[in-house]
Amino acid sequence: MRSYSLFTILILCFAILLVDIIAFYWLSFITQLLTSSILKNIIYALFWIFTFGLITSILILKVRLDTIVPQRKHLLISSLYGLSVSSFIPKLLFVLIISILYYTNYIFSEEVSIITISLLGLLSGFLPFFVIVYGIFRSRYRFKVHHLHIPLKESSHKLRKLKIVQISDLHLGSFNFRYHILDRAIQLINQLQPDLIFFTGDLVNNYAWELKGWEKILGKLKAKHGKYSILGNHDYGDYSHWETTQSKEENFNILKEFHKDTGFKLLLNDAEIVSIQQEKIAIVGVENWGSPPFKQYGDLKEALKNVDSIPLKILLSHDPSHWSEEVVGKTDILLTLSGHTHGMQAGINMRSKEWSPIKYKYKHWAGLYNNEGQYLYVNRGLGWLGFPGRLGMRPEITLIEFE
Repeated sequence: MRSYSLFTILILCFAILLVDIIAFYWLSFITQLLTSSILKNIIYALFWIFTFGLITSILILKVRLDTIVPQRKHLLISSLYGLSVSSFIPKLLFVLIISILYYTNYIFSEEVSIITISLLGLLSGFLPFFVIVYGIFRSRYRFKVHHLHIPLKESSHKLRKLKIVQISDLHLGSFNFRYHILDRAIQLINQLQPDLIFFTGDLVNNYAWELKGWEKILGKLKAKHGKYSILGNHDYGDYSHWETTQSKEENFNILKEFHKDTGFKLLLNDAEIVSIQQEKIAIVGVENWGSPPFKQYGDLKEALKNVDSIPLKILLSHDPSHWSEEVVGKTDILLTLSGHTHGMQAGINMRSKEWSPIKYKYKHWAGLYNNEGQYLYVNRGLGWLGFPGRLGMRPEITLIEFE
């Protein structure tokens, strides 16, 4: 909430209150079917207790945000975020659906319409509520392995069946030190027996204290030929207030050291050549490079300067915007691995088609993209940020094999 002004928060609270007033009007319409006045009053009381409790909590958190210890801040914000979403969206849909049904009610008789409208209206509210609750309490930690194949040129045939695992956007602070949850993902990854493991940024939300105890968990990751990582936009501490430049730098240095402590080689506008089956692979890693307002720390030319002669290059770049701006058609990089978008943690999956609102902001937002033999894969993220759930966009482990 630090990034939002008090005026913005007041507008948000007004929107919640306005929707709830209209929702209560229709709730009163539905409760006409109840014969017990005591039950009606209980429903009304619970409705308004929740509404004013939520609004009051949001305002208090905004006013007292600077006095709350950082370790509790994220938990409080994400909890209120979850409550707000699980309340506001179902009520908004309830209001829209029941209003449409009521004011287009010329095809029903009056006796049928009240019951029909009531049932459909309640369904329109409760269904999205249960979907959101499922996304918060179940889907956000249902790790899913996405398996894909990338074609290789004949000259690199020895690298076929090479197993690469990509993970991204851990946001460790969001796990609130519940190590056993992420440990399940670590076990899944190790069962895949990867040759290489790549982590494509956003280790934390903002602070190095989020890393406490996680070295034991992430240190369990095993890869036959090494583990490599890069930084994401949240790893620089740019979204936090720092008393001094030195404190921000110290936070950053601790974070960079953590990669080493867990056995990852952190690539900072650099590249490493790995020999596998007598074939060489250039693993290129750039610092975060994003379209404004995201900062551009990445320097691809610097990262590539010592690996021009290596035919097979894999680029780790956190923000997928980088691919279309500096990679495809301008380099000979075969595969770029990114994250950053989380697939907005919400979307619709229908067989081979996917949709998410994030597609209107990012051209490349999840999955595999191909442009004349150059590939980009955007990982949906293993952790979460903001909304404490995932709706149709499960946390991802990517398994890549060459063919």
